[in-house]
Amino acid sequence: MGKVSLSTLVKAVDDLPALPFVVQKVVALTEDPRSTAKDINNVLTQDQSITAKVLRLANSAFYGFPRRISTVTEATILLGFQTIKSIVIAASVSDMMKKPLQAYALEPGELWKHSQAAAIAARMLAREVKFPRLEVAYIAALLHDIGKLVLNTYLSEGYEEVLEKVEQERMTFIQAEEAVLGFDHAVVGARICEKWNLPPELVEAIAFHHQPEKAPSNSKLVAITHLADFVSVSIGMGIGIDGFLYNVSPEAVSTLNLGEAQMDRLVAQLADLLVDQDSF
Repeated sequence: MGKVSLSTLVKAVDDLPALPFVVQKVVALTEDPRSTAKDINNVLTQDQSITAKVLRLANSAFYGFPRRISTVTEATILLGFQTIKSIVIAASVSDMMKKPLQAYALEPGELWKHSQAAAIAARMLAREVKFPRLEVAYIAALLHDIGKLVLNTYLSEGYEEVLEKVEQERMTFIQAEEAVLGFDHAVVGARICEKWNLPPELVEAIAFHHQPEKAPSNSKLVAITHLADFVSVSIGMGIGIDGFLYNVSPEAVSTLNLGEAQMDRLVAQLADLLVDQDSF
């Protein structure tokens, strides 16, 4: 199994479906100060399946509304534009992320559960450390492992080789991916986010989520993404094969100035929230 060429990889990224048009349109509307909740409703309701998922997520324990939210307009008014953007992106990638990934020993639905749990953890962490853009943190953590969707195809052959490096050479999984394929899932994930025209700070958070100390500019966002990934693994959400080898970056912890007691509290809160299946 040789290294995968960059052109092969770029093609594989290009073969991944684009974000649905309706989602692209909603994202654009949430960035436009002149948009109204009704505009978002009119666009989103063109896609019934995404609308249903959005309403399910809006009603999950995570957002904690005491009464039932029954329309997109209502959800947008109650939750705000940025939160609706997060929920719409989550609803649109959930099916893609529910596929089994043999190369990572992830059963159907496990990547999605891990990603959504990390996203919820990131939003909680952002609030805890007063990072003002909760939804940016949510989306970064939601998409942090999206590169695994592409690498899964190539790793199915090089899988044994990666495992061998992990077990015998004590490499981390991400180092072994790089050694066998020439790429790791973080770099590939960043490529996918570029393809989807997501902002550079999200691309960076995904590219450096295993090495937050190397992030060139958005150190706080990258540290949140890294720790949210770790928290999701530590409560047993979609661990897969690489979860047991998770090294927490001390730099990320000090960047966010988080104490152990704070981390323990967040983990406990997250575990409580995730009992609600509507989050997934």
